[in-house]
Amino acid sequence: MLGWALAFLVIAIIAGVLGFGGIAGAASSIAQILFFVFLIAMVIGLVIGWGRRAR
Repeated sequence: MLGWALAFLVIAIIAGVLGFGGIAGAASSIAQILFFVFLIAMVIGLVIGWGRRAR
């Protein structure tokens, strides 16, 4: 999932440099959403890991 976020980030940067505003905005939004989903999944994984280690 992090790979997808990075791919959309690269697409957004390239499209922004080339002047494609709509495509850059859409790709940037998708990259931002995927980043936050990945961040939430990482936090959940850490909490579950700490819970299992405490036992």
